Parts: sequence; C-alpha cells; structure tokens
Amino acid sequence: MVRRVAAAVAGLVLIAEAFGVFMLLMTVGIVVENQSMSLDGLDPALMSDGAFGFGVFSAVFLAGCGLVLLLVGGRDRAPARLGRVLLVIASVVHGVLGALAVGLVGWEAFAVLMAVLALIVYTLVAYGPGGRPDGPESGQAAREERGREREEGQELAQGLPQGEAGPKPAA
Repeated sequence: MVRRVAAAVAGLVLIAEAFGVFMLLMTVGIVVENQSMSLDGLDPALMSDGAFGFGVFSAVFLAGCGLVLLLVGGRDRAPARLGRVLLVIASVVHGVLGALAVGLVGWEAFAVLMAVLALIVYTLVAYGPGGRPDGPESGQAAREERGREREEGQELAQGLPQGEAGPKPAA
C-alpha cells in the first residue's frame, strides 16, 4: 500500500515539477528575447529559442516520468524496461541538480530535490526488477513449479533401465 502511494505522489510531484520547469524556462526565454541579452556575442534569438526548446524537452521528460510513476502506482506493477531507464535518469538528474542547488539556491531547494529523489528511488527499489515483490501467492507458484520439475524428472528416470539414472560420466 505504501509503495503505491509513494509512486502516485512521486508521479504527481514530477508532473507539477514539469509545469514549474516549463514556466521557468519560458520566462528565461522571454526575458532573454526582450532584453536582447547576449553571452559573448551569441545571437539572443538562438539563446531564447534554446531556452524554449529545453523547456519543452524538460517538461515532456518530467511529465513522462510522472506518468510512468502514476501508472506504476495505479497498476501496482513494476515499470517496464524503458520506464525504469527513464526513472533512473530522472533520479540521477535530481541528484546532480540537488548538489548544484546547495551552492546556487540554498538548502531548501536541496531538500526538495532530495525528497523527490527519495520518492523515485523508493519506487524503483520497492517494485524491484522482477515485477511484483514476493508474496504468499508467488511463493506458492514457485513451490508448484518445483513440484512439476521433480515429477518430470521422476518420469524420465522411470523410463531408463534399472541402475541407470542417466548418462555415465566420461572416464
């Protein structure tokens, strides 16, 4: 239950973060365009377009990660390989941005980024690589599978002549 809630909260937080990052980078692009700012002779229009493009890319990426987390929480199943890769990339980005945020913005921004990082990593760990975590039903299925394998092995051994349990080792 906790892992479903954590995944859903992480998804909602990432979608809100996508909107915030989009608005921030759109504002930066508008300010650069209106002020005709230039960095070492670079064209202000290119800088503005770059801010717009990165804003769209970042928003789509974060919203996609948020959607993956919402689906994980809603279905109570581990993310697929592509979803897991997206979430690992998002967690690495949050870790790096958290380290940069300490010096540039302050400890409050660091704490927020680390909280989001913790939600993403908790979801990745809680859902593990095998899908659903081991529970009573999966343990029963594993025991039934081992029982079937033993029965098949006994059937094969019964078909051989007495005293031969299989191929003889080479001398």
